Amino acid sequence: MCFKNYHFPLSVSYLIATACLMLSACSLDGYEPEKPFTTCPPSPPALVACGINSTRASDDSNFGSILFTESDIEWFDVNTREIKFKDADEPLYRRLEPYREIKFYLGDNALFVVSSFVSDLHSMIFTDLVLHYDMITDPNQGHYYLHDCYPLQFINDERVQANRERRAEQWAIFTQHLESRGKLRK
Repeated sequence: MCFKNYHFPLSVSYLIATACLMLSACSLDGYEPEKPFTTCPPSPPALVACGINSTRASDDSNFGSILFTESDIEWFDVNTREIKFKDADEPLYRRLEPYREIKFYLGDNALFVVSSFVSDLHSMIFTDLVLHYDMITDPNQGHYYLHDCYPLQFINDERVQANRERRAEQWAIFTQHLESRGKLRK
């Protein structure tokens, strides 16, 4: 049987066209299962701390050596400013000692610079943000703090307060980021 010379009546053509339109409209009714993502959603920026040895610490393109990332942080206490790191093979203070400054980044954006890594053995005065390693309170574990100065008796110094105010916006970004990751204690 050959349909080569057979012509459908006009009413049948309209019927076929109407059926095709109805079938195509049915696929737009929302009952179709959702399609999975074909591209990866962008990942939020990560927090990274880098050691800086050079005097070019203000150069945003100079990341330096990565000392730790947000995945190394267990939690940060806003009130005491203690930053608890996850256990690692090598104590963190050994990685920190050689660096003059520590620069915190959120993604590619520089947040703030820690002016120095200090321990309880330091006798110098620092009037800007430091990463303080407290080895006296618990010598077996050691505790780390992001303090606005060292020693803390200089917290009311006008230079310390000015530095604290200067970095207030970046500090808020830092704490909000840690809170979004469930790593902030209040």
